[in-house]
Amino acid sequence: MGKQTTSINLFRYHLVRVALVLLCGVLIARVLMLHTVKRDFLQGQGDARTVRTEKIFAHRGMIQDRQGKPLAISSPVGSVWADPKELIKSEDDLAALALSLGVEVATFENRLLLNQDRDFIYLRRHLPPLQVDKILSLAVAGVYVQREYHRFYPAGEVAAQVLGFTNIDDEGQEGLELAFDDWLRGTPGKKKVLKNRYGQIVRDIKPLEDAEAGRTLALSLDLRVQYHAYRELKTAMQRYKAESGSIVILDVENGEVLAMVNQPSFNPNDRSSLEAAFVRNRAVIDLFEPGSTVKPFTLAVALQSGKYTPHTKIDTAPIRVNNKMISDPSNLGVLDVASVISKSSQVGITKIALSLNEQDMWNMFHELGLGETTGAGFPGESAGYLPNRRNWNDIERATFAYGYGLSVTPLQLARAYLVIASGGVKKQISLVKRSVRQTQRVLDEKVAAQVLQILKRVVTEGTGRRAKVDSYTVAGKTGTVRKVGSSGYVTDHHLAFFVGVTPVEHPRLVAVVLINDPKSDEFGGGSIAAPVFSRVMAGALRLLNVPPDDFKKAA
Repeated sequence: MGKQTTSINLFRYHLVRVALVLLCGVLIARVLMLHTVKRDFLQGQGDARTVRTEKIFAHRGMIQDRQGKPLAISSPVGSVWADPKELIKSEDDLAALALSLGVEVATFENRLLLNQDRDFIYLRRHLPPLQVDKILSLAVAGVYVQREYHRFYPAGEVAAQVLGFTNIDDEGQEGLELAFDDWLRGTPGKKKVLKNRYGQIVRDIKPLEDAEAGRTLALSLDLRVQYHAYRELKTAMQRYKAESGSIVILDVENGEVLAMVNQPSFNPNDRSSLEAAFVRNRAVIDLFEPGSTVKPFTLAVALQSGKYTPHTKIDTAPIRVNNKMISDPSNLGVLDVASVISKSSQVGITKIALSLNEQDMWNMFHELGLGETTGAGFPGESAGYLPNRRNWNDIERATFAYGYGLSVTPLQLARAYLVIASGGVKKQISLVKRSVRQTQRVLDEKVAAQVLQILKRVVTEGTGRRAKVDSYTVAGKTGTVRKVGSSGYVTDHHLAFFVGVTPVEHPRLVAVVLINDPKSDEFGGGSIAAPVFSRVMAGALRLLNVPPDDFKKAA
């Protein structure tokens, strides 16, 4: 009996050994099969669940001022998104996730239910990297992050209308961001990455396509001058309770825009309460009748015709033209041509205009750039309006000569005065730094010099006295225009402006100051716009290290 039991136990022992050997053989065979025959299939299945092709976002090119100071930069951010079907299953984690996203739990859950048939929804766009990392640390299934860039404008509202802004996808929407979108926009790349079950990138495997960053755009703006002009304009707007205002400053040497500011403005970094009217770059889009600021152009035609010199006498007694009486605020008597401009005589310039060929006048205005865009490249720039009639009656010729019946932008008017400051040469206006500049002579050099000296008298003894700048000579012209109402021109709404050149002996800057509808006892260009010009130019000349030319005052 004992021997039989021993035999049975021995048999069982060998049976177990055989079973173990067979099991090991099966396992070895399975492993060999998985590592040889089915290796590629299994690797592919694993990769399909963990290896992904990820987009590499390319940052948008920087916008800089002429000194290299940043005006628009792109900073890295993260956009959190989710698969609603997957996220809804994580019921215990939704409260913590909603808290991290800064939304009410009930609102968050309701949004998920409304989108449960979708595969993709954004939870929050453009979050700071630290906040993104905090959300990902919750390890909520179905929550993922997309690395992007967010546009930031260091100068805020100071250069807002010029720069414009981008949308949430970093595409140019307004201003120079729109005009140079192709230049600034980068080209995204691709890379293969390994992700974990929460959609987080564990490891970069290899790049597939390199991302190409956008190119830097160097503007002609000088941020120092831009800040100074903006501050003075904003102060004037508050003081005179005006509707709006603009200032444009040009560099006489090359036609580049050194400053272009508008009020009211907006903060491009916070557009939550943005009003469409604040986005408009009024300096290149808004039109106005230039009034007395075009009288020097009529004078240029008169001097170039040979019929007049700066000393020619004009009787400025009131006259009737086509049943309309034209007069000055007071009878100025007999004036020389230079005094007609310095005292801004409506009668004097009318008599000069009626003695000239109307086509010659139109040609001069046109060659100075009125009635056409400046070519600065700003999107939506207005061309203005320059009437070109086949037959002009006398009152149309007269009002045209002193700035009514046509319309211009502040930038157009600045370019026209740039011709006078440049000795009769018309230059290409630019908002970006350029090495190649186009020029065209449109006015005799001697005539341009005569006009400039006459405009100097406007400041020393005429309507523009308050435009004086200590230690610098200034030439310019005031303008005060009645605004148009529902029944024609109104008497209690005005545009006040001053256009000036400084220093006169070696012109460096041309500037236009426009104050729209000031609500104060003073409303004229000489009393409102001229002082703003004085303060703006004083700061700009100092910032640009322009040497003084009025040595009597400098002493």
